Amino acid sequence: MLQIPLWKRVIIIGLCLLGLAMAAPNLFYPRVEAHNDAVAALEKTGALTDAQAAARAGWPDFLPSGLVNLGLDLRGGAHLLAEVHLAEVYKARMDAIWPEARKVLAAERATIGAVRRAPSPQDELRIQIGNPEQIARAVEVARTLASPVVTLTGVGQNDLEVTGEGDTITIRLSPSEQAATDDRTMQQSLEIVRRRVDAAGTREPTIMRQGQDRILIQVPGIGSAAELKALIGTTAKLTFHAVVGRGSNPDAAPGAGNILLPAADQDGLYYVLDQVPVVTGDELTDARPDTDQNGYPAVAFRFNPTGARTFGDYTAANIGQPFAIVLDGKVISAPTIQSHIAGGSGIITGRFSVQEATDLALLLRAGALPAGMTFLEERTVGPELGQDSIDAGRIAAGVGLVAVVGFMVASYGLFGVFASVALLINIAMIFGFMSMIGGTLTLPGIAGIVLTIGTAVDANVLVFERIREEMRHAKGPARAIELGYEKAMSAIVDANVTTFITGVILFVLGAGPVRGFAVTLIIGIVTSVFTAIWVTRLMVSAWFARRRPKTLVL
Repeated sequence: MLQIPLWKRVIIIGLCLLGLAMAAPNLFYPRVEAHNDAVAALEKTGALTDAQAAARAGWPDFLPSGLVNLGLDLRGGAHLLAEVHLAEVYKARMDAIWPEARKVLAAERATIGAVRRAPSPQDELRIQIGNPEQIARAVEVARTLASPVVTLTGVGQNDLEVTGEGDTITIRLSPSEQAATDDRTMQQSLEIVRRRVDAAGTREPTIMRQGQDRILIQVPGIGSAAELKALIGTTAKLTFHAVVGRGSNPDAAPGAGNILLPAADQDGLYYVLDQVPVVTGDELTDARPDTDQNGYPAVAFRFNPTGARTFGDYTAANIGQPFAIVLDGKVISAPTIQSHIAGGSGIITGRFSVQEATDLALLLRAGALPAGMTFLEERTVGPELGQDSIDAGRIAAGVGLVAVVGFMVASYGLFGVFASVALLINIAMIFGFMSMIGGTLTLPGIAGIVLTIGTAVDANVLVFERIREEMRHAKGPARAIELGYEKAMSAIVDANVTTFITGVILFVLGAGPVRGFAVTLIIGIVTSVFTAIWVTRLMVSAWFARRRPKTLVL
């Protein structure tokens, strides 16, 4: 039936108006962006500067304020490709196992003899025993340290492989545990990098894993790759150690089970510390800028229940002993424990500036990177280049739109005008939907929009040609229009479903620019089917009801 029910008309018009309303803020991009930044600042700090207050007042709060985020290639920004040092995690794991292994083997000292740690690669722990004839017994005891791997692929396997040869026990991670450790390390690194980037107030960063040990980081709007490296490249690894001694010789042998680290604020001073930390920054739950008893900048911290209990027990048992706070391999403070510190909170003092205390608190809150990173690739995209890309995209979209509209009007007359109006609504709905979901527009995304402009009228072409065919069979105008839409529907659905599936595959399997293209392609398919079938049909129906033509000129 040519007539469209009222409820369908309301839905069609409502969706079109919603799309136009959501897309409208993009016409005032700088003003709305400044308004959104001011609102975010107000939510974060509870106060606004005069400039921020003016920016917030520059766009009414009752109007939509969602924007299409611009990608790195359009806004400018920084691009980094980082390699995570997974071997460092293996070494930390072996260092953590050594005290437990020493304890269980020491219980068998009467049988296996003296136990000591031997030099070994980063991913292995080698332990020498005094009685080589009991190596089998030593391996049996060491295997009690292993536990089942908690992954689907590691069912039935233990996390440690323990072997013995001569007088040496070798402990290493099993292949399944090594794979699980790699995944955990990469996921933790991704999350911490994301926290640090988000805390800096950047817009729509792209942070994803690439390959086995690499992370791609793209942050639009940031000044340079060096600035981004400074933000995320610091490991910020905080540990608390027992102090064995101190001196001025950087080449002094710290002794078995100890490490020699320099003081951060005093040249020539070195501390000998127990290699195994009492607690680590992984057990922190909060860190914030504060001041010490003298009013100097400091960082206050708080542990989780496990860390608080360990920290409290240690301070209770070691009153009067120095306690070193180590950050990224340097002793930033070594206060003497004056009393039992209960509650799991404390303060880090040092020669900090206000900014340094603020930055340190930020890094500690975000968490320590589980391993260091090497930046294999870094690139800065200037805002001028991004603006050039936007201008080129506008020209391409404008030329494509003019060409398509000209062809449709020349080929189908008034019906071509209807299709052209629907095409404009279609473009607005693409931007409106991307604004609603907070989508990111990239240069390949612009290519997807240009492609949508070219293909969006395909459905109208199929419908109009089918109407022409029905008119040749002496059908009346109303019947011809009705049959045109009915008979073209299957071809329209088939063509767009196959393209939609292709877009989904590109989005799922692709990365970076490919995904940017896939997003606009998928959205464009959905909106073009809606506008080509329902919006043009609504316009044709309204025109026909008003004019009641005896024939159609197509």
